[in-house]
Amino acid sequence: MKYLKNIRVALAILLFLPIFLYLIDFTGKLPLHMHALLKIQWIPALLSLNMIIIAVLVVISLLFGRIYCSTICPLGIFQDIAARKSRFFSKKKKKFRYKYQKPQNILRYSILALTVLIFVIGSSFLVVQLDPYSIFGRIVSQLLRPLGLFANNGVAAILSSMGNYSVFKVEQLTFVPVAFGITLLFFVLISLMAWFHGRLYCNTVCPVGTSLGLLSKLSVFRIAISESSCNQCGACEKSCKSQCIDSKAMTVDQSRCVSCYNCLTVCKKSSMNYQFGYKKQKIEVLLDPSDGSRRTFLLTSGAVISTLAFANAKTLTGKKDDATLTRTPIMPPGASSIEHFNTKCTGCQLCTDKCPMQVLKPAALQYGISGIMQPHLNFSTHIFCSYDCNICSSVCPTGALKEMPIEEKKLVQIGIAKFRKDKCIVAVEETDCGACSEHCPTQAVHMIPYKNGLTIPEVTENICIGCGGCESICPARPYPAIYVEGNKTQILAKKPAEAVKFEKKIDDFGF
Repeated sequence: MKYLKNIRVALAILLFLPIFLYLIDFTGKLPLHMHALLKIQWIPALLSLNMIIIAVLVVISLLFGRIYCSTICPLGIFQDIAARKSRFFSKKKKKFRYKYQKPQNILRYSILALTVLIFVIGSSFLVVQLDPYSIFGRIVSQLLRPLGLFANNGVAAILSSMGNYSVFKVEQLTFVPVAFGITLLFFVLISLMAWFHGRLYCNTVCPVGTSLGLLSKLSVFRIAISESSCNQCGACEKSCKSQCIDSKAMTVDQSRCVSCYNCLTVCKKSSMNYQFGYKKQKIEVLLDPSDGSRRTFLLTSGAVISTLAFANAKTLTGKKDDATLTRTPIMPPGASSIEHFNTKCTGCQLCTDKCPMQVLKPAALQYGISGIMQPHLNFSTHIFCSYDCNICSSVCPTGALKEMPIEEKKLVQIGIAKFRKDKCIVAVEETDCGACSEHCPTQAVHMIPYKNGLTIPEVTENICIGCGGCESICPARPYPAIYVEGNKTQILAKKPAEAVKFEKKIDDFGF
């Protein structure tokens, strides 16, 4: 039975390393189709309604218990790494350091119920914040990837000073304080939980872990203790990262066991078995009606979270102002509608990391509190949505962005350019410009006669796709004279007619 742990560790490494490298890759050298590895994660599979993956994961759980948590989930493997590091840095370096803890059933089932309830009503706030795959994606995107960029740029600077240009500097433009702060908070909390209590996050907070725990109670193969040979030495209990083995009672809480098989390798009496069938275990009922403080805390927390989750973008962004440019958020191409996007997107940051223009940023309050961490387009100087790019919709693992060919993407209207004549330098300074028109790929923004021989921009809305090329190049400061207003429902723009070529005969080059 001891070989089971080695198989499990090998599978975990084989799945974790490609996912980690794909998420952290800032060179663009890894193939985009590697995103298929992310579609086998529980929440992406559920949100995209990938019935084949869902069926496979359910069958695996019913057969082998929570093997998903110990081999497939990247956040689960991250917790194992953090737990091993804690042992490495410990002065005593104890091999056995865990002890049985009673399950916090009230807390974990309340979080699961609240997550499902809020999602069914129409908000994915808790799904976004608690999905283990997405948390890991944000940890890599917001914390580890910048460290990789910093190291890369340091090496590039050193090598370039010696005349070696084999390593190039890569700019990082996606820093958002709110996203960084939330990610750092989760990173610290989960790391501390793993450091001191192993899989505490999986078995107390994570809604995926809790739901898989319900399936694992019915698993065919499971860890069991042979009462006839067990001498209750406690070695299995002290090695159990899920803290679900009670060596004195000789029971294993199957709902919290993540099938790591550590207990099988430490039992000298071979009393720990991974066997077919199961004996009916004793179930402790922890719903203590006298525990009023805990019940009050849960009800109050649920009410507060529910209220925050349903705050919409309108009430948080307020009225549109010409100066501040508060506007409807611009969703990535393929989002269909704001309702669909906010429900399906888990804010894993994959599309923001893979966007070659770095125009996608994790949202703060653009979508309201329920949409924190979900991507939106943020145009700035020379930063816009490339006309010939559909990478974001190609890599999305949850179905929040519809995968589509490049020709279709070129017609998706994510927003409409709005022109403000009172801020345009043609009108204000009476000087020639036309930068917005030159950078419009569909010629939705074009120049028309103005006065004194000048021309001024005009927008043909039905062929505008909202790419932001015009806004990103507008020289008007501090606020652009042309900006993109996001569409709450994305539609297909009309296909622009072939642009009329301007030809002028030049008699002399002037030199």
